[in-house]
Amino acid sequence: MNVQSPLYASLTAYLEDLQESGIDGIPTELRTATAPEVVPPSPPVAVTEQMAPPPVEETAELHETLEQIRKSLGACQRCKLGATRKNLVFGVGTPRARLVFVGEGPGADEDSQGEPFVGDAGKMLNRIIAAMELRREDVYICNVVKCRPPQNRPPESDEVLTCSPFLLRQLRSIKPEVVVALGTSATQALLQTKVAISKMRGKFHDFNGIPLMPTYHPSYLLRTGGNSDSFWSVWDDMTQVLQLLNLPVPNKSRKK
Repeated sequence: MNVQSPLYASLTAYLEDLQESGIDGIPTELRTATAPEVVPPSPPVAVTEQMAPPPVEETAELHETLEQIRKSLGACQRCKLGATRKNLVFGVGTPRARLVFVGEGPGADEDSQGEPFVGDAGKMLNRIIAAMELRREDVYICNVVKCRPPQNRPPESDEVLTCSPFLLRQLRSIKPEVVVALGTSATQALLQTKVAISKMRGKFHDFNGIPLMPTYHPSYLLRTGGNSDSFWSVWDDMTQVLQLLNLPVPNKSRKK
């Protein structure tokens, strides 16, 4: 339906009056033309609460607990070590540890008991922790791989690749202030390097924003003796760790 505006109607009536007065020359199309369709403007759209952009909310960081990580591991068979282990060795200690010790993998005693560092190497690690005037339950202890490699061999690259994501999840959950990598395999796995431990220890390295101190593995200290140069090298490393944590450094004198 065409809607005529008042102006158009007035103009048409005026032209018809002129024609009746005898004035020619008015085009027929003008007399018969219809007014263009006038589309009434749309009413303004009211901004409703539903149309307004949603408020920006700060998303709280999701925290994955150690229990959730252990549950996701399940009865893990993701690499070939799962077929030969007795027990999966996840980790032990406080989930709020400021200090985390990371070894390479479980040994026979650990595989039997399902807990890391409970054999002779574990006793040496306990000695180091006690020398720092800390308790085992004050720290967190775990390994790069969670299952014992046969004959206590070093973990192979595919085993490390498969298992290390769970270690990274453990560290993200704990958020330690310092990580100590025990031995070559742990250091190389965490820092993605092939450099020997003897060249890495003694100074901090960055691990995803966390200071990491490489040091000799407790089993190496067992082979070299409890009062050896390597033992005191480890103590030098732990002294730096204590200083970084702003903890008192016990005065230790080397036995002659």
